Amino acid sequence: MGRIVDLRSDTCTLPTEEMLEATRYAEFGNDAFGEDPTVNRLQELAAEKLGMESSLLVASGTMGNLISMMTLVKGGDEVIVEEKAHLYYNEGRGISSLARIFLRPIRGHLGALDPRDVQNAIRPIVQRAHDQPRTALVCIENTHNNAGGTVIRPEQIKEIQEVTHAHNIKLYLDGARIFNAAVALGVDVREFTRYVDCMMFCLSKGLSAPVGSLVVGSEDFIEKAKWARQEVGGAMRQAGIIAASGIVAIEKMVDRLKDDHRNARLLAERLAEIEGISLDMETVQTNIVIFDVSGLGTDSNQFVFALNERGVKSKTRGKTAVRMLTHRGVEEEDIDYALTVIEDVARKFRKHRPFYES
Repeated sequence: MGRIVDLRSDTCTLPTEEMLEATRYAEFGNDAFGEDPTVNRLQELAAEKLGMESSLLVASGTMGNLISMMTLVKGGDEVIVEEKAHLYYNEGRGISSLARIFLRPIRGHLGALDPRDVQNAIRPIVQRAHDQPRTALVCIENTHNNAGGTVIRPEQIKEIQEVTHAHNIKLYLDGARIFNAAVALGVDVREFTRYVDCMMFCLSKGLSAPVGSLVVGSEDFIEKAKWARQEVGGAMRQAGIIAASGIVAIEKMVDRLKDDHRNARLLAERLAEIEGISLDMETVQTNIVIFDVSGLGTDSNQFVFALNERGVKSKTRGKTAVRMLTHRGVEEEDIDYALTVIEDVARKFRKHRPFYES
């Protein structure tokens, strides 16, 4: 096919040479017995970085969220989420079928919940009927994937935490890309995590590790989460082979996320200049760019297929929206090449627009 620029996801990153070397020389043990020294070091490092007591290595962010829900919420109870949250939009089936939890979506702005809406969504105990679920948890996502990689600021999290605290409800953070949020604002990641009870973050996205995520929280929460991990078959053996890359990811790969943000901004600014393509620049805050192609007289499936034929990979987001992510391995010259292809494809769709519109 020739040149490939893969903008489908930051999960397409490959491990660095340092990660491969760390894996080669790592010490291994049986993590199911708590005896893998490399896993233990990663878990201690993650807890320290996020300002919490303990953490637990899991295979994926989806597993981390599921385990957390199983630990925090009883079957039949309700969890409040933003209406386009990944946990609801992309993971809801597993949570509802395996954990038997109701997810209650409410609309946010740029992915952020309004504390007043959270307040109104919490079911009052006095008025609650026996045939209604109990509100057990509020979940937020940072950065917010389907809102375009938007950052939920620490002060916004604090306002939600005040509501959950008043109702004796825990606040959970799906922090798959929480380090992107911290880099975007130029603050320590603990500025975000200080207001939540527990969370999950991914090693395998912008941080470039090949696999793995971490659930983080109090020692009591993590001990209970180990049971949930075992329930879904998530306990691992010589998991240091995963953890070694994770240590490098946390220690060495955070600061470079600003390069991804800069490339995403460049991509978005140039896309906005193409006739027939529209996007909201307010949403371009980190490494995700979502844009609409309806002005070209086509839909997202046709547009993504045409790009893929030319070596530029992306993903659909609904009928007319397309999502692209920048990450390590995509440099500025790759963005230039991708934009050349996008401009050419857009021009061809515009040329035949009357046929699609008829």
